[in-house]
Amino acid sequence: MSAADFRKLADLFPNESVTHSYVQDIELPAAGGKTTAGTSPGTFALVTLDNGLDHSKPTTLGPNTLIELGTVLEGLKERAARGEIVGVGITGKPYFLVAGADLSTVKSISGREHGLWMAQLGHDVYGTLANLGVPSFAFINGVALGGGLEIALQSTYRTVSTGAGALALPEAVIGLIPGWGGVYILPRLIGPENAVKVMIENPLSNNRTLTGPQAFTLGVADAMFEPADFVEQSVAWAAQVIAGAVAPERANAVDPSAPEVAARWAAAIAAGRSLVEARTSNASPAPAKVLEVMEANRTLTQSQSAELECETLAGLMQTDEFRSTVYAFLDLVQRRSKRPAGAPDRKLARPVTKIGVVGAGLMASQLALLFARQLKVPVVMTDIDQVRVDKGVGYVHAEVDKLQHKGRISPDAANRTRALVTGSVSKDAFADADFVIEAVFEELNVKKQVFKEVEAIVSPECILATNTSSLSVTAMAEDLEHPERLIGFHFFNPVAVMPLLEIVRAPKTDDAVLATAFELAKGLKKSAVLVKDAPAFVVNRILLRLMGEVTAAFDEGTPAGVADNALRPMGLPMTPFVLGAMVGLPVAQHVQESLHAAFPDRFTVSQNLQKLIDNGVTSIWDPASVQAGKPVIPAGTLALMSFGNTPSTGEEVLRRTQDALAEEIGLMLAEGVVAGPEDIDLCMILGARWPMFLGGITPYLDRVGASERVNGRKFLAPGVASEPAA
Repeated sequence: MSAADFRKLADLFPNESVTHSYVQDIELPAAGGKTTAGTSPGTFALVTLDNGLDHSKPTTLGPNTLIELGTVLEGLKERAARGEIVGVGITGKPYFLVAGADLSTVKSISGREHGLWMAQLGHDVYGTLANLGVPSFAFINGVALGGGLEIALQSTYRTVSTGAGALALPEAVIGLIPGWGGVYILPRLIGPENAVKVMIENPLSNNRTLTGPQAFTLGVADAMFEPADFVEQSVAWAAQVIAGAVAPERANAVDPSAPEVAARWAAAIAAGRSLVEARTSNASPAPAKVLEVMEANRTLTQSQSAELECETLAGLMQTDEFRSTVYAFLDLVQRRSKRPAGAPDRKLARPVTKIGVVGAGLMASQLALLFARQLKVPVVMTDIDQVRVDKGVGYVHAEVDKLQHKGRISPDAANRTRALVTGSVSKDAFADADFVIEAVFEELNVKKQVFKEVEAIVSPECILATNTSSLSVTAMAEDLEHPERLIGFHFFNPVAVMPLLEIVRAPKTDDAVLATAFELAKGLKKSAVLVKDAPAFVVNRILLRLMGEVTAAFDEGTPAGVADNALRPMGLPMTPFVLGAMVGLPVAQHVQESLHAAFPDRFTVSQNLQKLIDNGVTSIWDPASVQAGKPVIPAGTLALMSFGNTPSTGEEVLRRTQDALAEEIGLMLAEGVVAGPEDIDLCMILGARWPMFLGGITPYLDRVGASERVNGRKFLAPGVASEPAA
């Protein structure tokens, strides 16, 4: 690969947001800490990576960035050869080392050849960093993801700030591998078990990242300093290393040629494969490729591994799973979620200085805690008696205590949060509230009665919200004096964790109410999607159609194991029967009944599930057998049910479910439930934890042909989450 070829690649992306490489010469202090003539180890070249934008615009690595960095490093290598410098450091702008490769650039690379060039370009540049002729140091001052962390790994030594967050190699969940040396260096640096944790387990655990202290403990970094003078301390430490006064110890480092390490390496790979199978059903190729390359490189040289990494990266860049992942992560989670379709002008939003919560059960208590923590306004809970009220407020206080004990909030913040949440048996406590949300029993008449009572107490400007998961917001508003004030505000369980908020607009909901709802969502750190008032809205409608098809196949006589595992090729977080038990069979059945009432031809109500509910059975599978990995139906549970004699194969159940989902989503879009298929996908990613390699759901349905089988066309245009049109 020639420099001209790299330039040719870079020229394809004239609009790349370039991260520049700025060089500053620093006279190193003496090992004792003072700089005096004749005692300094010499001149140190510090490279700062900076795109010239504020902290809301992360630094990334595209081909133009890499060429500039490579040119700068080549110049420093020449200076080192002339004896002008004794070391090179690399750090980033405030809060960032580098946030990884520029995914928008990588996504748009067309053809395997260009993908190979991109992979080789990274190795060419990083190879220079690793072979400057003088020690290199990475000063990890902030976010270091993917290729950003690999810059650090390719350096001779590393320091990290105690304030640095989001250190990770997330490529497995993005559809790639840590292909610029990370997959080779990391297991040698911190041990194969820890490397599998960082490269496989963390990405597949909701993309978990490392803090600076965690990275230091693992051995990713050799030293750790406080943020206030991080770079200065790092430079002083580098001076000591160069002078020979400090020799970093790496307790977790291993020699892969040692027999005992070879055994550990194999065991770590095996554990990683078991985890991938459990989390993804091997539906995405990337995690398996990470392990495949790591397994091979134990006996390879670094240059041999680099060649394998490049070939693997080039192949993965051409997969639709990778394209779907970038669509999901970049286009949806990073962009669309921050600019919700249909949201009115935020200037219309009203201030919210006090919130009322009707109910003091688990959901209501979770809401109260969230409002108090994030919005920092008074929250009052009500219920029918003092015992219930006290229990709800007690739950909030106990949860705050837990957060404080874990060090997630300070004692002062804990005291303030506890003080903000109060309870009352009278709804008169809502008289001065700006926003009142109900979280009572999921029954329409109960909720209508609640709103009738609340409306008689609150001001005309007070917004009323329902957390219903399936009932008609329009019907709830029909008896109100001011129906324009009512809005759906549907959270997902657990409230503190799930990032999605379905904001449901009824026909009479006005723009000021809607704007306030979106501003509240932002304050709560939730991603809001505007949804038309339709049965079960988005997530529950899709989930219940899926669960309904699988349950129907089971009721028809399909063996439980076949029915429940039929969707494994999709790589969903859990099987339908396990999901039903987690949600609660009565809750799932209630939503199914609501959908059956609205769409009786597509949503059937299982009599078998009803028999289980009537007999207090909480799960089709024995829970203990699920934990053991070998699900069985208890004899007593089986005896309650009856089955048909038309069983299906797993392939038939999968195709049936694919077509059902394509049909339902097509109808939802025709009904105008959301603005477009992108909102469907965003809802499933954020509200149901569906994997990014599916792209949510519509790219998957396009990929397997269900969209065209059912609707006659794909949901998304070519190139959005798939290969661009020729």
